[in-house]
Amino acid sequence: MEVKRETFECSDDLNNVNETAFLLKAGRGAAFVPSGISLSSSGDSKSKIHPQKRRSFELKMSSSPQGKTIRKAKSLSAQFILNIDELINNVTAANYDEGGNTLNGGSGYGMGFLAIAGSSFPSDGNVSHAQRLQSPSRKGSNMKQSSPIAEEGWRKMHMEPTLPIRLEFEDVKYKVTVKREKHSTAEKRILHGITGSVSPGEVLALMGPSGGGKTTLLNLLSGKVKNNEGTITYNDQPYSKSLKRRIGFVLQDDVVFPHLTVKETLTYAALLRLPSTLSKEEKKERAMHVIGELGLERCQNTIIGGPLVRGVSGGERKRVCIGNEILLNPSLLFLDEPTSGLDSTTALRIVQMLHNIAQAGKTVVATIHQPSSRLFTKFDKLIILGKGSSLYSGKASDAMPYFSSIGCSPCIAMNPAEFLIDLANGNMKDKSVPSELKDKFINASQNYKHNDWGSSSSDAQEYFLGAYEARAANMKKTRFLKPTLIEENPEKLDWINSRAPGARWGEQFSILFRRGLKERRHEYLSSIRIMQVISTALIVGLLWWHSAASSPKQLQDQEGLLFFISVFWAFFPLFTAIFTFPQERAMLVKERSVGMYRLSAYLVARNTSDLPLDLILPLVFLVIVYFMVGLQPSFLAFLLTLLTIFLSIVASQGLGLAIGAAFMDVKKATTLASIVVMAFMLAGGFFIQKVPPFMSWVRYVSFNYHTYRLLLKIQYRCSGLQHGSGSCDTPSIQGQRLDSGGAEVGAMLVMIIGYRMLAYLFLRRMKLGTIT
Repeated sequence: MEVKRETFECSDDLNNVNETAFLLKAGRGAAFVPSGISLSSSGDSKSKIHPQKRRSFELKMSSSPQGKTIRKAKSLSAQFILNIDELINNVTAANYDEGGNTLNGGSGYGMGFLAIAGSSFPSDGNVSHAQRLQSPSRKGSNMKQSSPIAEEGWRKMHMEPTLPIRLEFEDVKYKVTVKREKHSTAEKRILHGITGSVSPGEVLALMGPSGGGKTTLLNLLSGKVKNNEGTITYNDQPYSKSLKRRIGFVLQDDVVFPHLTVKETLTYAALLRLPSTLSKEEKKERAMHVIGELGLERCQNTIIGGPLVRGVSGGERKRVCIGNEILLNPSLLFLDEPTSGLDSTTALRIVQMLHNIAQAGKTVVATIHQPSSRLFTKFDKLIILGKGSSLYSGKASDAMPYFSSIGCSPCIAMNPAEFLIDLANGNMKDKSVPSELKDKFINASQNYKHNDWGSSSSDAQEYFLGAYEARAANMKKTRFLKPTLIEENPEKLDWINSRAPGARWGEQFSILFRRGLKERRHEYLSSIRIMQVISTALIVGLLWWHSAASSPKQLQDQEGLLFFISVFWAFFPLFTAIFTFPQERAMLVKERSVGMYRLSAYLVARNTSDLPLDLILPLVFLVIVYFMVGLQPSFLAFLLTLLTIFLSIVASQGLGLAIGAAFMDVKKATTLASIVVMAFMLAGGFFIQKVPPFMSWVRYVSFNYHTYRLLLKIQYRCSGLQHGSGSCDTPSIQGQRLDSGGAEVGAMLVMIIGYRMLAYLFLRRMKLGTIT
């Protein structure tokens, strides 16, 4: 068989190997051919190119040292040289037998089926669909044939063998309890008996309209949601905790730290998640391999960004999230709508990457909302869901012929994915209707027209569901779901099942501490926060300009200043800390659900990484206020004042963390915090001296009260602080006797530890199964 080629130059940086498929004329079905180019199967005929378009499709040729013609193209990550002659020979050998017949059954760019005006045509002119399924390349194997160029990079990356896992599920059902009026509840069925399977080397797509149950099914298959009805097995074994480290799950929303770079994000994930048997250098090398294979070299030093921070593109951010999961070399990879929000070219890159990952021996399952026709050809298996029911389950290439066999095919040229989702919605416009439904879809008084159907979607869905159940029953009789034999090396499996855990507690603390410093320095040292603190300090300094304590009136003014300082550096960090856990909840749930680190290591690292940042702004504030007001002119008094403010900040932060962890809702947390703060301020010792006995406990749990008393003792030279005695130079201030201050310091330390212990207990209660 002779293959004709046209030379052209493509400026798109995708340049996938399969993008040259339209240069081949070998009976591969409906191939895309640009206008102005004609392809001929005869060896003597020449391709005709429009003169104006020839210039845009000219190929810049150069000669290799061996004298071969080569073509330069861009890959996802870097420039590489591609031998066109060798490429076409590889593609031809992989997809055609000696007689020129196709072997892959429409798995490449040919869709295996062309539907126009309600008719179906096989994509191969001389080979039937059944003959393609029985071709030698598919017999006895569930792994699709792959290009060596596509798989080589992924296999280089693996530092340990992949455990092949076949996923099978049968009659999976799921229901939830819905609250109704008057405290009544009712059960709502989400899934109605879904059955299917996917083997290593295959990509299973879960398609359907919104609300069809795709994400629920994905959560059940991945073990994130407990399965109560139906059977889900992994190599004929039920789900277990030991399987969790074999599963990667990519969320629909990209949960990443916006101020970390791509390299930092993947490096920290590698250091935390990879086994402790690997050295630090090997873990970093694994992260760099993933960056290279995902095509992220150009943006590895760019911050990821977020809604308010500019960073990498949406496709690059999605690849970073996928890289977080494939770092651990999972056997099962689940993805929730990985192409949502991406343009068609970027989405094709993502799906092609998933295809390559599957060909390296992994099992890939993804929910897809509405893929393009090119994306549809990358799926090996397909499940179509409509209102929680399965309308089709099987090979993706057989979906269109199946619906055509039951009397439903497109009347116009249509994207297969769009056609299938329309059927799942019961939309029969521009589609041929089975004879069983014609009476329900058209009135007897109207003439038969393809484009003038009524809207009876429920009847259509019931018909498709009944047809699928009949098909499934027939296939069950022929043992369609027979187990797949996977050759396993016992020594290899023993070594895999004994995989070492991740980083130890001390390593987790060190890594999280460094990550926290890099991520939150932008938040703590933001220009808005710096201006807020400096402006407040200048206003306070001007209002209390050079106030002395020489008279009772001036002494009272300075007491008001010290009380304001105790209040400001309690409320300011408290309301900032309230937002910590509600904002980081998604990241905390994601990382904790995969066992990336222990909760105690996270909480200790989170608090200790805040300490250096907590000292900067109070120091700037105190330097401005202290000398503008003219407080005690001694370094010891200044240092003690700074340490007192620091204690107040750490104690109030602990209370804010506890309130935020208790509610995980900013509105509820700020409401409670405002009530607590008001009570602490009123009982702080400035507004009222004599508190009723039944309310006296409030001032002892108020950090405002203890901070205010410590500041008074420092500024009015309490001899208990300076000389070790129990008397003060100023005997009393507003009736308060100033002692050594040890009780106040002890109370503050108890609050610092106690509030954080409460936060830890509240976080332990948080559910890690799903993110809402």
